[in-house]
Amino acid sequence: MTDFPQITLVTGGIASGKSAWAERLVLSSGLSPAYIATAQALDDEMRAKIARHKARRTGQWRLVEAPLDLAPALARIRPGEIALVDCLTMWLSNHLMASHDTSALAPPLIEALSAQRAPVVMVTNEVGLGGINPDPLARRFTDAQGALNQQIAARADLVVAVMAGLPLALKGQIPSLPPGRTPGGAR
Repeated sequence: MTDFPQITLVTGGIASGKSAWAERLVLSSGLSPAYIATAQALDDEMRAKIARHKARRTGQWRLVEAPLDLAPALARIRPGEIALVDCLTMWLSNHLMASHDTSALAPPLIEALSAQRAPVVMVTNEVGLGGINPDPLARRFTDAQGALNQQIAARADLVVAVMAGLPLALKGQIPSLPPGRTPGGAR
């Protein structure tokens, strides 16, 4: 595909279909897909979720695991590849749970994105649509996620919100995707 956006941010709520849509977008590029996984299988529920994501992808994806070190993982993307980072929310959560300074995460990531020659599609959750959480850790996470999303969106060429499996361009123009079924069954 020509004129594929260099940096794409795909956002939406939990279970909105954003990962499946982002996978379709990556595969439509015609480049070799590299999947940068940020989740850690720390419990049975997360192991099951990771297994569902793996089952949805075909064997053509090259897997790079980066629960914390996302910038170096992006540097390992090869010429002729396109990277899918799934997802920034898990990556940020991993850092928060490790008591890292989350305010220091965006600059090295943006620097790595700017140095990257291959297109990068990043999935993230939109966590600011609910009410204010009474838990201090949850509020800290929401503030950090909102700040990270805004910084990445400012740098991105394309920002897409996915709701109910349907994409809406917030910035830039969505490339044409071949017809296909989404996980929920819609075309």
